[in-house]
Amino acid sequence: MIDKVKVWLEDIENSINEIEEFLPEPRNFKVFQQELKTKRAIERSIEIIGEAMSRIIKEYPNIQISQTRKIIDTRNRIIHGYDSVSEDILWSICIKDLPILKKEIDSLKNSNVGEQ
Repeated sequence: MIDKVKVWLEDIENSINEIEEFLPEPRNFKVFQQELKTKRAIERSIEIIGEAMSRIIKEYPNIQISQTRKIIDTRNRIIHGYDSVSEDILWSICIKDLPILKKEIDSLKNSNVGEQ
């Protein structure tokens, strides 16, 4: 795998790990709703994930990551439509989507994607 793709995959993985650390234990949506700093930190991490994903698909448009367009669109929505991002969308991303993405990133990091 070429170095820049490895870096972007690691950025995604690190952001997912940070989000997991930010989330309240036990996972509780009502607690999450009350934690402004947590929500902002998660938004920033999702922005990083979306930007890294955008860079990856420009290099490798056929890369096997599900929901790439949704990930990038979410990043754009947070940045450009910040007032339209609801807590329940953030929560859903954290609880449902990121575990899947984490597995896919791990699999890609252990493959030879992007080798030249």
